[in-house]
Amino acid sequence: MEDSLFILLIIVCADAHLIRTGYEILKHKKYITANKISFIIIFINMALLWMSWFLMCFTGLNRIALPVFINYIGFVLILTGGFVFFSGLFTIKTLESYNGDLITKGIYSKLRHPMYTGFIIWIIGGPLLYGALIPLILALPFIANVLYWRHLEELELEKRFPDYSDYKKTTLF
Repeated sequence: MEDSLFILLIIVCADAHLIRTGYEILKHKKYITANKISFIIIFINMALLWMSWFLMCFTGLNRIALPVFINYIGFVLILTGGFVFFSGLFTIKTLESYNGDLITKGIYSKLRHPMYTGFIIWIIGGPLLYGALIPLILALPFIANVLYWRHLEELELEKRFPDYSDYKKTTLF
């Protein structure tokens, strides 16, 4: 039973990544536009992605015995990732359909993509906290996927905001 739950969680997490990637590609190619409906869809998709990821880490098969301090580092990474993610979310106040000026205040004065950064930190922290081998391996393609979303967003932001190149010079990631 535990094996089938774990496999289901992998499928849900991978599918959520694929759906988000497809959405980002369609948005980048201007086949769809961000709006309230896309916000709801992406919010639900990302909630499924996050829940399946953490459940997969928690229920993971093939546990590895990590030193306790590594488990604590995983816990700290999850908390840090959550702080970074929600700082970005509460500053911009949306996941999609932002049409205002370039945000350079708050956490955006240091990080260009705090929500992606927080998400990547979570992806690393979960397997470390629980000693989950398969999620630790899956973290690599999932992080690469998030970096691809970020790349597409960077291209869009460079087109939208003439001063984005200068902003990039003064911020991380």
